[in-house]
Amino acid sequence: MTRLPIPAPVITRDPLWWQVGLAGLFAVLVFWHLGTPSKIYFDEVHYVAAARAMLEGTLANPEHPLFAKTLMAWSIARFGDTPFAWRLPSACMGVLGLFAFGRMMWWASGQRFAAIAGMILLGSDFAWLIQSRIAMLDMVMAGMAMLSLWMLAAATALPRAVPPIARRWRLGVAGMALGLSLGAKWSVLPLAALIIGLLIATRLLASVRNWTGGTMVAPTPGVPTRELVGWLVVLPLLTYIMTWVPGMLLDKGAVPVFGLIDWHIAMAHLQSGIVKHHPYQSVWWQWVIDQRAIWYLYEKVDGAQRGIMLIGNPFTMLAGLPALVWCAYAGMARRDAAGRTAPLLAVAGYGATLGLWLVADKPVQFYYHYLLPGTFLVAALALMLDGLWRSGRDGRLAAIGALVLAVGTCLWFWPILTAQPLKDAMSFQHWMWLDSWR
Repeated sequence: MTRLPIPAPVITRDPLWWQVGLAGLFAVLVFWHLGTPSKIYFDEVHYVAAARAMLEGTLANPEHPLFAKTLMAWSIARFGDTPFAWRLPSACMGVLGLFAFGRMMWWASGQRFAAIAGMILLGSDFAWLIQSRIAMLDMVMAGMAMLSLWMLAAATALPRAVPPIARRWRLGVAGMALGLSLGAKWSVLPLAALIIGLLIATRLLASVRNWTGGTMVAPTPGVPTRELVGWLVVLPLLTYIMTWVPGMLLDKGAVPVFGLIDWHIAMAHLQSGIVKHHPYQSVWWQWVIDQRAIWYLYEKVDGAQRGIMLIGNPFTMLAGLPALVWCAYAGMARRDAAGRTAPLLAVAGYGATLGLWLVADKPVQFYYHYLLPGTFLVAALALMLDGLWRSGRDGRLAAIGALVLAVGTCLWFWPILTAQPLKDAMSFQHWMWLDSWR
């Protein structure tokens, strides 16, 4: 059995302008007919109503944090109560999050192909595209999470000789973005814990090794441990608390200024109290194998039969599973810290964000909860394809072929990802590769 190549990493040229172009192309796809369907669909019914209630001075949808709903309320106030305005925050965060993901891949791996391939894979993943075009909380959470990871990857990868201010401002942005991500949806909590735990644990380990006579360069040199805690623990917490200020200023049902802890306990009870069966609910192992889809929309609307089916890109999600194994192996096999870090972090990020849903006290779960784990799966696949790319001519052909398959699959499913007009009510059968997608 031939082993996948694990070539030594070589720092390549920054693909910034390629990534700007890819983000721009994705923006065109996201904003194209963003107002279609022109009616509220799926969970927009909860969040658009909550945004409207905020504009009327009332709190609604109390089981979730406020930041994403506040952005939605601002968009409605600024651009009018229209489908475009409802979905604008998700669209902007989807584009920002894709670009941030690409920059994070570059700073974490130093590999041009991995950074470009990662953006192509994520941009062509059905979940990232669809969640960027619907007025829900998930893309605000995911976009801010990717911004935080970009800034953290850059802060830790900068050359040791750079002035500390270059790390400090990035750590500041990372901390605020992490707090805003948590202020949109709690799904990011295990990722926040992973980030904070790894950076602080690595810093303490370096201190112990250097004290005992060893040598180890700590991440973010020039930034003391106590300051690092401030950037990554105190600042996110303060930012998160600030996202509740709009709720404290409401006329009816306002969030109590000195009762946030009790409020959060009540929120947790509300989250676990939803037990009514939903026809599209699923569990974690079904997400992993891309087995259970959600039909966000399938009806005649805006003069045509239209549909939106949420599932992961079948090629990307299934090819990403062996990529996780490859990353685990590559991370342990490589001797250099730079070569180990990115693959192991992809595996750790996937495990942490998926692990939440194995233990969460939330009886009713859906495929969109796989958004963050699926993003780290994409990172793992991009890193494996980068290994192929740097292994020689045949590897390059295989890596390009994988990207073509990912994009081609997205194009094949395009009509039921973006609510394009369909022929008739039975048109959905054209894309039903599995009965469980019906």
